[in-house]
This record gives sequence, C-alpha cells and structure tokens, in this order.
Amino acid sequence: MTFFVFDNARVFDGLNGECAEGMSVAVEGDRIREVSDRPVRLADAPRIDLAGRTLMPGLIDLHIHAYASDVDLQKVDAMGQPYRTAHAVRMLGHALDCGFTTVRDVGGGDWSLARALGDGLIRGPRFFYGGRVISMTGGHGDFRAAHVEGDPHRHAMCSCGANNSLSVIADGVDQCLAAVREQFRRGAHMIKLMASGGVVSPTDPIWLDHYREAEIRAIVDECVARRSYATAHCHTPSAIRRCVEFGVRGIEHGTLIDAETAALVAAKGAHIVPTMSIVDALAKHGRAAKLPADILSKIEEVRVHATSGLETMRTAGVKLGFGTDLVGHVYTAQAGEFLLRRDVFSPLEILRQATSTGAEILQHQGRLGCVTADAYADLIVVDGDPLKDIGLLAADGAKLPVIMRGGEMIRNQIGYRAG
Repeated sequence: MTFFVFDNARVFDGLNGECAEGMSVAVEGDRIREVSDRPVRLADAPRIDLAGRTLMPGLIDLHIHAYASDVDLQKVDAMGQPYRTAHAVRMLGHALDCGFTTVRDVGGGDWSLARALGDGLIRGPRFFYGGRVISMTGGHGDFRAAHVEGDPHRHAMCSCGANNSLSVIADGVDQCLAAVREQFRRGAHMIKLMASGGVVSPTDPIWLDHYREAEIRAIVDECVARRSYATAHCHTPSAIRRCVEFGVRGIEHGTLIDAETAALVAAKGAHIVPTMSIVDALAKHGRAAKLPADILSKIEEVRVHATSGLETMRTAGVKLGFGTDLVGHVYTAQAGEFLLRRDVFSPLEILRQATSTGAEILQHQGRLGCVTADAYADLIVVDGDPLKDIGLLAADGAKLPVIMRGGEMIRNQIGYRAG
C-alpha cells in the first residue's frame, strides 16, 4: 500500500471560502487518511512540501461524451468504434492532465471504457456513465435526417438502425422501461433522457417538448428503484418544468430558463448542469465544421441566452454542477468553462460547482469533491490561489504541479523529501 504526506498545504476543502494554512494531508492507498493542522507522522512515507500552495479536491466534469469524435454528431457512427475509442483515449487523458479527476459521461460511455480506465489500460479520470441516452423517435438523440426512411424499433437495443453509439430510440412506456433496464444491465450509474429539442439534432426544433408524462415518470421510477437517478437534456422552460414536476432529479443545459422555472427547480431540490463551453465552441467553430444552416440558427438561439440563463439560475439559488459537453476536436476547451462562468459567479461558487456540488450530484458526497479523512485521494495542487484567480484552473493544467487520482500520483513537479 502506498503512502504520501503533503506538508505546508493551504487547503480548500471543496466548501469553505476560508482556506486553512499550514496543513498536512496524509494519503494511504486510495484514500485520505488524515487532515491535520500539525505535521502528520507517517514513517517512511514520501513527503511533498507544498510551501503554501493550494491543495484542493480534483475537479469534476458532469457532462462529457467520450465517444463523440466529431462536432457533427451525424458523422460519429460512420467513423467506427476504433476511431471513437481513440478519440476517447485522447480526450480523457487531456481531462486528467487539466485536473479533472472525475467525469460523468451522459451519452455513449459504457462498461468497456470504464473497465479499461479502471484496469489502467488508458489514462483518464474516475469514470461515471449513463450508457446510451434515451430518446424518442425524432428527438434530440435521433440523428437521422428527415429524408432517411426506416423503423427505429426494428433493431432495438443495438447500435444498428436508428439507434446509434450515443443514444437509443424508445417510444411508449414499455420501450422506455426496456431501454432503461438495458442501460442499467450494462452498468450505467444513472440515466439520461432527451426531454427537449437540441442544437445538433436534425429534425427537432428547440421548443419541442419530448416524451409524455407517463414515459418520463416510468423512467424516473425505474431509476429510483435502482437507487439511482434520472437527468434530462432540456433547453426550454416548459421542458425543465415538466421534468422537475415528474420527478427528474437533474437538468442538463437549462439554457433558456426563466425566473419562474428556476424558482421551481430550486424549490424541488433539483439541480442543473449548465454547459457554456459547447455553446461557445459551436458558435466559434460551427461554420467551419460546415454544420447545416438550421443547426447554426439553433446555436445562435441558445448562445444569446446562455449567460442570462446562468444569472437567472444564480438568482433563484439553483444547485449547479460543472459540465462542458464538448465534442470532436473542441474537447481541448474543457478548462475554459471556468472563464465562461466567472462573468456570473464568484471563484468560490465555481469551485464548489466543480467539486463538492458535483460529488453530491453523483451521490458521492463525502467521498469525492472534498479534502477530508476517508474521502478518495483525488487531489490537485494549484500554484496560486484559485479563490482569487479562477483562471489558474483554466490553463490546461499548467498551474497544477501535482495531480493525484485515487492515491495514484499522476503528476509531481515538486518532488519528494525524506519522511
């Protein structure tokens, strides 16, 4: 079993804005053993003198798509599984190097990729996944163009026909239940459903509410029975309201939210994971990617409301997580999400979103997103004070001399001193 001791640390614990100075943090195996204001005595353990640098929980990105290998999602399946996997390897390695020690894949991530990460075959963060997204015919997970004919249910639960590497088509209560149960059979940690129109899907306008009440409630009930939860892709106020009222625990994006809907989300104790990075990236790169004119129009529709949506959520006191949703070559903009949020939120609010609140959303509070005894040793060291300059976390890991995931030393640019 491995041991480490961090000395002379300035600790941000994931919650408190006042950081304790001169702290020692001992790691045993994959867990934090002790956090003390006195030097921890641990014989023969390698020690790292942080000299006042900030030690904090590893970052959590709650909205990624590891297999989404192109900005144009209609091209992803044509690239083949080996290509999608190669993209995932590159993307996940980059995330880890930027300090993201945990990610949640909310569309496409699977048991095989999680196992490869767990067995150390590829480098990457701790990996939660929801399997394929549940989408209705013609919904945001149905990437068939309008001229394509075919029965989306003929090959249910496989990657052929209208089902694809990121989503599965299900209509009606029985098909929704079967789809959810199949994702859980494949090890999904949670379930995502498409509940409103989306930006990059070809046949659903943004304003279109997806699924009937009975279908959404069936998905939610199955998740609750599994001691898990459902989260829903929603842009519009009507889609958000319906989902929250029908028991959905989380909302992805929430871009077009209004004050009344935000107040409802807060009152219900639900949460939202905004994804500013993808909005910004598509606005910058959509034309170069030769996305169709109708998709470019939808990009602009959500772009003009994205920042005001954050302000509405903040005013209402909505619980917010940190997500990016980046696809294809724009995955490198992941850390830029910190800069996109600082126009609305304080550094402390953003840090909580990316640590302790993220852990709560994952149902891992006390184990992730914190610096406390018995939590997982997912830790990063910041060369500076992120509570004053959140941009330190937006430098693609350049300001992170130490990265640790599950007690494994991913990066150590400071070096050790004798125990």
